[in-house]
Amino acid sequence: MSKATDAQLKLLRRPKIEPYWIIIVLWVAALAVLFGYHMWTNKMPSSEAFSLLGLPVYWYGILIVGGIGLGAFVVSRLAWERWRRAFLMVVPDELMMMPITAVSLPESLQSKLNKQNVQTVGELLLLWGSDPRNLRLKNDEQTDVQTALADLPDVDPTWLEDAPWRIWNPDFVWNGIIICLILGLIGARLYHVFTPSPSMAALGIESARDYFANPQMLFNLRNGGLGIYGGLAGGALGLFYFTWRNRLPLLPWADMAAVGVALGQGFGRWGNFMNQELYGRPTNVPWAVYIDPVHRLQSFADFGYFHPAFLYESLWNFLTFGLLMLLWRRRQKLLAGEMTAVYLIMYAIGRTLLETVRLDSRVVSLGNMQLPLAWATLVSLVVALSMVLWIVIRRWRASANS
Repeated sequence: MSKATDAQLKLLRRPKIEPYWIIIVLWVAALAVLFGYHMWTNKMPSSEAFSLLGLPVYWYGILIVGGIGLGAFVVSRLAWERWRRAFLMVVPDELMMMPITAVSLPESLQSKLNKQNVQTVGELLLLWGSDPRNLRLKNDEQTDVQTALADLPDVDPTWLEDAPWRIWNPDFVWNGIIICLILGLIGARLYHVFTPSPSMAALGIESARDYFANPQMLFNLRNGGLGIYGGLAGGALGLFYFTWRNRLPLLPWADMAAVGVALGQGFGRWGNFMNQELYGRPTNVPWAVYIDPVHRLQSFADFGYFHPAFLYESLWNFLTFGLLMLLWRRRQKLLAGEMTAVYLIMYAIGRTLLETVRLDSRVVSLGNMQLPLAWATLVSLVVALSMVLWIVIRRWRASANS
């Protein structure tokens, strides 16, 4: 094996099995055991997991936060893959394998880089091009590094100003997730506020006007909830702002984010199971869930077993995640943004099917006239048709220009 190959393998460090697959398998197995236990005993675990500093911590929150974290980890690994590939495509092997001692740097600075395990010019370029702050150097030390790298004959000056691999830096996932979550939460809450479920009438909420007449209810997430389409819209706005601010390509990052969102939804929906909510119509199917009387809707108080709507949506999201991972491996044949469109189409189809068994959905009303479909169904149909049309038009244009 050549030294150049050794250097490439060191930079890639690609594991045989991505660690997130192990986490996914173990987590799914644990949830399967939990659901099987419920099927066998009709018992539900307590919605409260434990107390922290005297405050209750609920399984609902743990599962949602865990799903978001795992989804973000997957996205960071997808970005990592593009990050390393973009680097290896432009940096020559000879430059990559060159020892750090070949760079004209003060001995103290070389020692500091060695302590950070930066031993080759390739590693130094990779970190510098991603974000010079990764090297944890003082301003004058950063200037010394930039000058020394610029003096090397095979170094393209653009790598030091705006390296082509910078836009795939995995750190962007963890830096951008905060703004996406904040705007996603706001969007999800607003969607619910404008389309409150019928059961909210018991709390005096029959329309958005009732929320704004009682502003304190706007922030009471324990009563009411969140709407996924509003969350997606808010998260998309956050992603748009973050990519614009950091000069990143929006659609490719949206494609990677869609993979994580689908996976996070798949696990997050189990929080509804812990809360005994998001169940469907009464049924006697073998996989029906038993809902305790205190958690049943008043009009269905005489029924005990219901469709596990949360499970249907979770499984559909896992299926969507698998499909997106397959598309990711074949992304060279796709246009940027098409994976995002596929995610939205898949979710819209799943949500439309789910609404056939869900209870307590707000139906579309136009003045005094009510349409025989839920708002979620109408939004899903608009989203799915819009994404299909978007794909067709872009494909037609790409074909016409080729």
